[in-house]
Amino acid sequence: MPKLKFGLAIPAWAWLLVFFVAPIFMVIVFSFGYKPSIFATHALDHLSFDRYLEALSPTFFSTFLNTLWIGILGTALCLVIGGPVAYWIAVKAPPSKRGLLLALVMVPFWTNFLVRTIGWQVILAPEGWLSQLLQGIGVIPGPLDLLYSRGAVLLGVVYNYLPLMILPLFVAFDRVSGPLREASKDLGANSVTTFLRVTVPLARPGIIAGVLLVYIPLMGDYITATVLGGAKGNMIGQVVASQFQTAQNWALGSAMAVLLIIVIMISIAVAAGLLWLVTLPLRQRNRLVLGEGS
Repeated sequence: MPKLKFGLAIPAWAWLLVFFVAPIFMVIVFSFGYKPSIFATHALDHLSFDRYLEALSPTFFSTFLNTLWIGILGTALCLVIGGPVAYWIAVKAPPSKRGLLLALVMVPFWTNFLVRTIGWQVILAPEGWLSQLLQGIGVIPGPLDLLYSRGAVLLGVVYNYLPLMILPLFVAFDRVSGPLREASKDLGANSVTTFLRVTVPLARPGIIAGVLLVYIPLMGDYITATVLGGAKGNMIGQVVASQFQTAQNWALGSAMAVLLIIVIMISIAVAAGLLWLVTLPLRQRNRLVLGEGS
């Protein structure tokens, strides 16, 4: 039986090895190389950390900071918007309508990622219908100046990644049984207290999963930045893609990709540490202590 269980896991381990570990390993190796000439993409006969120093130059470092800003704020907005939607579908909506509501949440995924991002480019254009509408009702005095900015990129990533936040949150909220919420209310807790003290702690794994599902791919997104950001909304994924495709500098692009992975890991670790510190007093207050005099 143990051999059978191990055998069932072989396809998964092989998939991880071929499609995850091997590509990441090659990117790490290439990051220590260099571009030997205009027509060559990389060389590995002389390994050094020079590409990392180049990737951390002021020009690229500002792009890293911009990417981190968009990643954190975009993930936070997805959580703020997706949380109430997921809670309403899981708890408040009639059970017979939940399947339809989840299908509506998934509607953006029925079209190509690039196509729906270009759709936002059309909407946000200075001569687009949104600009004309806002000018017509007197909200703005001139054409809408939002396209090719960080605001447009932020709007695009929230739109593109919001379903990835709603789905795990829905599953998490749906698993919190109704009797637990009813018991909390019977003990005198109001709706807000029940949500914060019962629903959120039990739904914490789903919340963490939703945050990671949005934050990690968002940090590496380059399509949204390319279509909606222009020069003002650059993200590091866009720069990495240009190094591989346009500049043909695989070593520098690999170094940027490795640094992006490191930034993602460090930011997640910092966020986890801050969350642990912030919730520590609450956990200590709610901890059940068994004493002899109880």
